[in-house]
Amino acid sequence: MAKQTINIGTVANDNTGDTVRDAFDKVNDNFTELYTDDAGDVNSITATAPIARDSATGAVTISLSDAGVTLAKMQNVAANSLLVRDANSSGVLTEKALATTQILIGDGTGMTAAALSGDVTMANTGAVTIAAQAVENSMIADNAVDHDELANRYTAVVSKSEQSGTGGSAVDISWDDGSVFKFANSLTGAIELKFDGYKAGQIISIYNLTGTQTITLNSTASGTEVFNKVGGVDYAGGSVNLLQVECVDDSASTPIFNYSVAAYVSDANPS
Repeated sequence: MAKQTINIGTVANDNTGDTVRDAFDKVNDNFTELYTDDAGDVNSITATAPIARDSATGAVTISLSDAGVTLAKMQNVAANSLLVRDANSSGVLTEKALATTQILIGDGTGMTAAALSGDVTMANTGAVTIAAQAVENSMIADNAVDHDELANRYTAVVSKSEQSGTGGSAVDISWDDGSVFKFANSLTGAIELKFDGYKAGQIISIYNLTGTQTITLNSTASGTEVFNKVGGVDYAGGSVNLLQVECVDDSASTPIFNYSVAAYVSDANPS
């Protein structure tokens, strides 16, 4: 219904306006529409997600839906920054800028951007390094590192299936791959064991060596390496042999190795 306007005439008492009854009839009609026509007026209040309303008529409450804030609706966050809620921020998110190799540290009251310090460093790739001096100064707890945390060069057993190979086809013995190397088969021809990845102080064991063939030791050094035989025992092709080698100098050009050979048999009684 369109609004009904009461005709009050041109001047007072000119008898051209609505009668009292007609005037109040219009008043009643106008009030009736205000009280009853909620569907046409109040329901025109709409809410589009993520804004929600609890009712279309009467007392209407407008609220933000749970998880209603999308990335497109968020304020732009500076590069290399994070939004975090500090304990004392009453739920307000705070922008924290992170410089290269920094991490966020919480102290129970807030978040602080800080870099690892002291003997610990962190690369851009996320790799964390503990300086050797930190280990020497017992900054790592006693017994904190066990066998599982050691590198392969100290723990792994590598099986070698080669039975011969010299010169360009020499058999590679990579010291960073393991500490024990087992030959799975008897040698069928001359073989050159070529060492790489060695470190000073590292000792490797090469066992199950058998076969009447010539064994030569070599390395990937850029110069001339030195091999010193400890003791007077030579490789015995008719037996099963253990070859133990220690790197005493890992110079890139002239490394030095000490080695010993021993034949062995299965025997559970050492006496």
